[in-house]
Amino acid sequence: MLAEILEIRDSGLAAAAQADSDEALEQVRIQYLGRKGRFSTLTPRLPLLPPEERPRVGELINESKRAIEEAVAARSAQLARERLERLGDTEAIDVTFPGTPPALGRLHVLTLVQREIETVMETLGYHVEIGPDVETDWYNFEALNLPVGHASRDMQDTFFMNASEELLLRTHTSPMQIRAMERLKTPPIYAAIPGRTFRRDATDPSHLSQFMQVEALAIDEGITVGDLKGTILYFAQSLWGADRRIRIRPSFFPYTEPSFEFDLSCGVCGGEGCRTCGGDGWLEVGGCGMIHPNVLRNGGIDPERYSGFAWGFGIERIAMLKYDVDDIRLFYENDLRFLEQFA
Repeated sequence: MLAEILEIRDSGLAAAAQADSDEALEQVRIQYLGRKGRFSTLTPRLPLLPPEERPRVGELINESKRAIEEAVAARSAQLARERLERLGDTEAIDVTFPGTPPALGRLHVLTLVQREIETVMETLGYHVEIGPDVETDWYNFEALNLPVGHASRDMQDTFFMNASEELLLRTHTSPMQIRAMERLKTPPIYAAIPGRTFRRDATDPSHLSQFMQVEALAIDEGITVGDLKGTILYFAQSLWGADRRIRIRPSFFPYTEPSFEFDLSCGVCGGEGCRTCGGDGWLEVGGCGMIHPNVLRNGGIDPERYSGFAWGFGIERIAMLKYDVDDIRLFYENDLRFLEQFA
């Protein structure tokens, strides 16, 4: 692998030296240092190396990237000098020439991921439902089979808007399940529900007090767990690749019965087990289950005739798995060096 790194470095240095324009230099930078550049293909292979080789290989990758960055910067400065020299004694700056236009903005990576999710779900016949950030206790808890005093409420401690605790910042997007049932009234109902949610979680690399969720809601006659698993598999392979697999494990959520957690096969090791997945071969993604009959009744749907499923997870979690980001806080720190990777 060391020889491969050196070959990429030498090739990048040569390409930078031969670039005859700023546009050509930018192509060199993207080809070698971009998010999908040649060095990016080496990093996922580091966990597969013997432990004693990893530090040296990682150090050489970083040194090589810095060398190419410096070569690109030096060649850019040289091209600028050459342009000025070609002007000779003429005016170096044309004051009548239009100024440099400001850089255009771009969509945030989480917006890009959300739109990709919506597109995948729309190909399955789902429509997008958007709901309010401020909810009532009824929609956020009671209607979802979480009565006052239920132990599961402790896992979704939130921010209340009044002393009676009747108004609150929603802890999940599931209140829109009830609102969608009330609005559409008669199944079939197929909805994808993205949006912001809020919980009083301590901030760390995998938790924030504000985060984004997306969930799918399907209600129709004859819906089964097989439909649930097939939909999740289609979604996962559409988003992460046709080679990815899923598994579901029994769990508990008050608003589904039966309830499951679902996992995604590790993209680094292909499910064989590595440091990224903790040796298990699987990465935990989200929760799912068949909609509890009480929830259907609270939404005005007859559970004797109709059944349905719901599944959901964090949009940040999807982005982290898609782009190998290891700290959720990076999405909200507004560091352009991080955000510009996802143009």
